[in-house]
Amino acid sequence: MDRLLAMRVFECVAEENSFAGAARALGLSPPVVTRLVAELENHLGTRLFQRTTRRVSLTEAGQTYLARVRQILQDIDEAESLASAHTSELSGRLRIHTQPVLASHVIAPLLSEFHHLYPGILIDIDVETHRAPPVEDYDLTLLGTDAQFNADLITRRVIESNVILVASPGYLQRKGTPETPHHLVNHDNLRLSRPDSPLRAWRLWHEQAPDQSLEIDVEPVLIANHTDTLLRAALDGAGITSVSVDIAATHLQQGELVRVLSPWITGRLAMHAALPSRKFIPQRTRVFLDFLIERTRAQARALSSD
Repeated sequence: MDRLLAMRVFECVAEENSFAGAARALGLSPPVVTRLVAELENHLGTRLFQRTTRRVSLTEAGQTYLARVRQILQDIDEAESLASAHTSELSGRLRIHTQPVLASHVIAPLLSEFHHLYPGILIDIDVETHRAPPVEDYDLTLLGTDAQFNADLITRRVIESNVILVASPGYLQRKGTPETPHHLVNHDNLRLSRPDSPLRAWRLWHEQAPDQSLEIDVEPVLIANHTDTLLRAALDGAGITSVSVDIAATHLQQGELVRVLSPWITGRLAMHAALPSRKFIPQRTRVFLDFLIERTRAQARALSSD
């Protein structure tokens, strides 16, 4: 038995939840995939998968084995990459986990340029919302957090940004531009709801004086727990909403949104990149993270100088 091949086949079956799917992904025949997994189970003396006519799922032993196998295969790939780095271009699959709003408004606009610079790197993005993201399963996990974030993770801060109030030019022409925070009570407000806290008065801080704050009790015309929904509504002229500068950057630069009530903000957020380990970070991960940090910070500087 080729144990390394069997481990790669096992990992692929676990990811695809299917022997047939793994066979297609690996370019192997289904009987070969079935045989390699069976030989691996015989070698280990335990069953790795529960098989029924409808689905394939990991056993408890399979789940434990998968976590170690992924690390082993990653180390092997990294060793091969390091050994050949002096003669080959950067290449390989870069697995990224991120939240929907970051995927749409921060990562996606950078992918074309990154691919042009590093055509050998395959970006594989998994977009989901998890309370506890599976950091160990990915090369890079991008998190949107508040500025005081301090979890027990290996992270690198990508950027901090203020949460500002924005509206479309069309809305402001129709309803007027608020001149003070108290004028928000006369406007159509679009509010973000959070599952862990009730909707309260809108709290605003002065950008240059964080200890100076106001609470404005407004009646929203739209409440959503999805930033993209509020952003789309604001772009269509539905009202005023709050969004972080890095998310709104492109729309502000293109004139599709206008900041209102500057220098008042509704909070401060940060984007962090979480890594599965401090050791053996693939070079493709390093170059993507450096690229992401450089581009997002350059964009923030451009906006602040306007």
